[in-house]
Amino acid sequence: MSSAKSTARDMTSGPILKQLVAFALPLMLGNVFQMLYNTVDSVIVGNFVSKQALAAIGSTTVIVNMLVFFFNGFSIGAAVVIGRYFGARNMEKLHVAVETTMAATFVLSLFFTLIGVALVKPMLLIMRTPEDVFADATLYLRIYFGGISGLLIYNMGSGILRAVGDSTRPLYFLVFTSILNIILDLFFVLVLKSGIAGAAIATILSQFVSAALILILLTRSKDIYRLSWKELRIDFSVLGSIFSVGMPAAIQSVLTAFSNIFVQGYINVFGSDVMAGWSTYNKLDQFIMLPMQSMALAATTFVSQNTGAGNDRRSDRGTVAALGVSVGITGVIAALLYIFAPASVRLFSPDEAVIRYGVLFIRTNVFFLLFNCVNHVLAAALRGRGDSRGPMIIMLSTFVVLRQIYLFVVTRYIANTPRIVGFGYPVGWMACCALELAYVYCMRRRRPASAAVRNNIE
Repeated sequence: MSSAKSTARDMTSGPILKQLVAFALPLMLGNVFQMLYNTVDSVIVGNFVSKQALAAIGSTTVIVNMLVFFFNGFSIGAAVVIGRYFGARNMEKLHVAVETTMAATFVLSLFFTLIGVALVKPMLLIMRTPEDVFADATLYLRIYFGGISGLLIYNMGSGILRAVGDSTRPLYFLVFTSILNIILDLFFVLVLKSGIAGAAIATILSQFVSAALILILLTRSKDIYRLSWKELRIDFSVLGSIFSVGMPAAIQSVLTAFSNIFVQGYINVFGSDVMAGWSTYNKLDQFIMLPMQSMALAATTFVSQNTGAGNDRRSDRGTVAALGVSVGITGVIAALLYIFAPASVRLFSPDEAVIRYGVLFIRTNVFFLLFNCVNHVLAAALRGRGDSRGPMIIMLSTFVVLRQIYLFVVTRYIANTPRIVGFGYPVGWMACCALELAYVYCMRRRRPASAAVRNNIE
């Protein structure tokens, strides 16, 4: 373990809140910069190309998320398994898990590139994308998916580092490549006049740089998680453990993202002004969710390591601490965004109609994100224990089934307005929060010993 001390973080002992915040803070900053990739595209295109181009990028977000979220489920499974081996001090298995994870990543990256390019037009048609947006959205997505392997490789490499408690160095790479993306965006759009295609090219080039940096780090590292190209292989027993945790999370994320394609379809009916307003709301909403997502990832790492070490009580205390920090930070940011909603939307577009609808969506939904803090942190803690099936069922029931029922009923029998359609998100969040709290209460009453859970992975 001596070589691990320089970068890895052992979360099985020491002050809980300090460890969670120290881990989550660089992770949150890293997520901010990662989100800047697509957000910078929206800001530059919205201000220097057209509102139709802004609407096109906004309408592609749910399609991109559908594939990226599936891969992120695999990443969660890998992080839980690697974190469990790290907490149990099983370094031989940890090495095998790292090699297996990266080998599978290269195979899946090729698969997702082909699937992503093939699904572009069918998905845009399902979303009822308007004619004045369709061509731009198709072009952007084809370029984006053509280079999506850079994003996937970086995300998996940084997931390996997070599993052993290192959330700092991936941040450095994201800061550098995010600045690079801004420079390339301005160059392609303003200098070369390449429009939405230039924004997509700038994004994928920056993502390839981040992937190269993370691979160099893993290869040259002398720590316990070093990637050895000579030993790169897929151990199917380890891969099975990763999939047992990651696949439910992946399926839940994909189906939720797929259902959001239909939500986007309800929005698209109102035209490009509402689409652009919805796009800006979604970009800002993603930024607000960063604290809860970062604390959720911290909870996953914390719980997986402590479950591996057999310390259930410490896992519970870490989950409560992560939840408290998440709710507190999200509440402050939500209040600020509610107050400064017009100025925030104006960053993306000067068009008054776009600003009006963007503000409408923000002020309708923003405070309901506090329910989502509970959803993300509790689901992450459950996955850290190896339970992905429960959160999957709950989130699919509320984020997908209930949300689609709500949209179908209200738009046909009550009123079909942008505000009512946008409120479909809080409906799912509130229901999910209630069900997850009930599920966690039941699981605590009949929770298996940590040793039994560890045996499922080992």
